[in-house]
Amino acid sequence: MKVAVFDTYVQKSNGYTAHFDIIVPIDKYSHEEILDFGRAYLESIDEKGSRLRSEECRFCHIETPSQEITDSIQARGYYILEMEDIAPSA
Repeated sequence: MKVAVFDTYVQKSNGYTAHFDIIVPIDKYSHEEILDFGRAYLESIDEKGSRLRSEECRFCHIETPSQEITDSIQARGYYILEMEDIAPSA
């Protein structure tokens, strides 16, 4: 299985920027569905009000997934890889 990785940056309510990847099987979902996966993730971390649009979520690359990612994709259809929270610039 090959997966597409979408690099995502979203402004959080605390002023920080959440950086995470949305990982899906290649050619399986529309971009709007991928954004919906990101919105579901944001809701799960109590950031339901954070705005996620195409500008914040861009295709990055294709890779072969780990077993953990494969298992998540088989169960939920996607995988979220949490990267970091970026502090606001001073």
